[in-house]
Formats: sequence, structure tokens, C-alpha cells
Amino acid sequence: MKTFSSYFQPRKALLATGLALLIGLLSACGGGTDAAPAVAAPVVPVMPVTPVIPQVLLIGNTRGNNVVSVDRATGAYIKDFIAPGAGGLVDPDDLTFGPDGNLYVSSGTNTDGKILRYDGKTGAFLGVFAQGSGMKRPYGSAFGPDGNLYVASFRSDQILKFDGKTGAFISVFATGNGTAAGLLNGPNDILFGPGAKLYITTQGSVADGTGGISYKFDNQVLRYDVATGAGEVFAPAPTPTPNGGGYISLLGLAFGPDGLLYTTDFGGGIRSYNTASKALVQTIDTGKLFGGAISTTVGNLTFGSDGSLYAPVFNGNFVVNGVAKCSVVGAGNCQILTTNNLNLIRPIGIASPAP
Repeated sequence: MKTFSSYFQPRKALLATGLALLIGLLSACGGGTDAAPAVAAPVVPVMPVTPVIPQVLLIGNTRGNNVVSVDRATGAYIKDFIAPGAGGLVDPDDLTFGPDGNLYVSSGTNTDGKILRYDGKTGAFLGVFAQGSGMKRPYGSAFGPDGNLYVASFRSDQILKFDGKTGAFISVFATGNGTAAGLLNGPNDILFGPGAKLYITTQGSVADGTGGISYKFDNQVLRYDVATGAGEVFAPAPTPTPNGGGYISLLGLAFGPDGLLYTTDFGGGIRSYNTASKALVQTIDTGKLFGGAISTTVGNLTFGSDGSLYAPVFNGNFVVNGVAKCSVVGAGNCQILTTNNLNLIRPIGIASPAP
């Protein structure tokens, strides 16, 4: 028969052993009878930094034979998107993004011309897309509702049509005949609008067949029916702006977010028109954007995703070049994003790449 002492004695030994083990464990963890166990600091995750990628504009340098990208917010030079002379680039004028996402650039001289194709993301040369067929000094180009590429051949007074996928020549869409009634005198920019209509700015010049021209008529904005080829005067020559160069030289075309048709004037102005009534809605005088006595020349135009109008500008002697940002709301106003961008030399063409 077990006594109380014989029953409790072994258990007392076990209790002492367990207590010793517990004290040892607490000591190993940094604790004890005088300090609480240490608590590890929480791990704060490092969040990745998203780089700020500027929205860009592509600008064609007619005197630099290249295309540069500039920051849309500041007008600051970013890089050469197309290097000088790449792919035989000469006097780049119109910049057009095609349905394939690539960039089509008008290039040429008074006696010949080509439409060159470049990768729309990298600027790499992809080849000559269209040429020949009487093309002389191509200016505006645009892909039509039929998917084909239409080109304004300035020094042959023609609108030429090329296959939109192969670049093969299809036909002469429209041509001038050296008279005011012939309408197409010095075609400059072209733009397709609602109702399968083609809008064209003209310089009023008459081609002599060899690349030479003579100025005989007023500048106009024409409108052609794509299906029938019939043309009409959409807008006659406007009055020169007070601060401009004292002349009219209609150039770029673009539809604004308000649905109006906008055109730039090389002589120093931006105008908008209602396509239904043909009425002149607004005139923005850009003649003295740089200040001083020399008037400011405006190149082509584009609208950014912010709804603002952007246009390359320069003074008459190309000493000062830059990019203008214009608000078309209310009375309209413009500001120069850069006082003088030394990487721009007589800039004309402009395009706003898709984000």
C-alpha cells in the first residue's frame, strides 16, 4: 500500500524538472523573470515606383530632315524619333498614323515625292510605301473610308490614290486644270470627314508640269464627295489676321472635340468652321506668339487627349521654333510651350500618337 509521501515524491521531481526546462527555454528566447520576450519589428513591403512616361507629340523638321518627339506638357525635346535622313527622308511634311499603327511621312522635292513608312512605336524605317505616278512634293495624306491612302501632290495639282495595304497606285482622285473653276490649285493638307467627304486646303498655285508653280488664285478650303469625285468650295479665303504676316496660306486640317473643322494659316492664324453651315465660327490670331516685329508662322495641327490644340510654330527666319498649345474654348488663346526649342528647325508636320 502506497503512502502519501511515496505517491508525491516522484511527481515532485518531475515538476522540478519541467520548471527548469521552462526557465531555460525563456532564457534562450531572450526573456526571463525580469524582461518580456523581444517582439520582432513588422516587415514593411517596398512598393514598386511607377515611372512617369510623358505624353508626346511627334514633330516633322523640314530643315532637319527628321522627326523628333517632344513632351506634350512642356514642349521639351525628348529624342529623335526618326533620325535625319533615315530611309531617304527629305523635307518631311505631313505625319499620318495608318490603321496598322505605323507612321506615314510625306517626303520629297519639287520634282519627286514618296510616302515613307516607319514603325509607329520605334521609328524604325519600314520602307517606301508609295511613290511615282506623278507625285511631286507631297504634302497632306490621309487614309479614306475605303481603306486606301490619298496623297496631295502639291506641285502637280493632284490627289493621288494608293492601295492602303500594298501602296500600289490606283488612280488620280482629283486634279486641277489651271483655272479657278478647276478648284484644285496647290493642294496642301487633306482630311476625311463625316458623310464620306474629303476636305482639302489649297494654296492657289498652278503647277506647270515640271515641278514649277505660279500663284494665281486665292487660298480655299475645298470639299469633295468621295463617291462621286464632285468638288465644291467649302470656305473661301478668309481675311488675314491683324498680327499675321498680311497674307493667307491655308495649311493644316483637323476636327476638334467640338465637331468643328479647324485649319491653320501659315500667315498666322487658326480658324474653325461649322461643316453643316460652312460658317466661320472662330479666328485665333497667332501672329505675335513670339512677340517682336516678326510674325509667327503656324504649321499643321493636332488635338491631344486633353482636348487642347497643338501646332508647331516658328518665326519668319527660323531662328525661334517651338510648339503652341491652344485652348479653343470661348475666345480661344494660345501659349508657347517652349521659347526656343533648338531641336526644331522650321517644323511643319505634327502627330499625336495613341497612348
